Amino acid sequence: MAEPSNQLKTQPVIHDLTGATVGRFVIGNRVGAGGMGQVYAAEDTTLKRRVAIKRMAPRLRSDPDDLKRFLKEAQRASALNHPNIAAIYDVLENDGEVLLVMEYVEGTTLRRRFAEPMTTEQFPDIAMQCADGLRAAHDQRILHGDIKPENIMVTAGQRVKILDFGVAKRFSSPQATATT
Repeated sequence: MAEPSNQLKTQPVIHDLTGATVGRFVIGNRVGAGGMGQVYAAEDTTLKRRVAIKRMAPRLRSDPDDLKRFLKEAQRASALNHPNIAAIYDVLENDGEVLLVMEYVEGTTLRRRFAEPMTTEQFPDIAMQCADGLRAAHDQRILHGDIKPENIMVTAGQRVKILDFGVAKRFSSPQATATT
């Protein structure tokens, strides 16, 4: 991917994307936030589907190293094609910032799911789906680096989706230590 343009350093940024239109995406409500950024629900007006739009946290946008890490997240996660890993669809530049367009996952975090009653069949199924998704990433030599219940969603149909490859590392061989 080409380096982001210099406009990323000079254009003003929008503090809240709710209600904005970015390219062909109509941004809805904010559905999550973490140390690296915020995630919004959005409507893709061309493909007529719901997506998630992730943007960098405001405090990180002016640091070129943080921007490179954000783009690396997109590159690493987009290399993964597995039913237990949320897909990355695209990267957009808009008004001085980079946005990731991702699969929208309707569901609840694994932390919230664990707070509900669970049968003896449900727990191993969820655990195996998590392992399958992580194995798929490892097969592509990608180490997630931040697996926690908040980065795993469980849909109403009990499908697990691993999210947030923001601190993922690529490693050179199965025996090698992870590198950036």
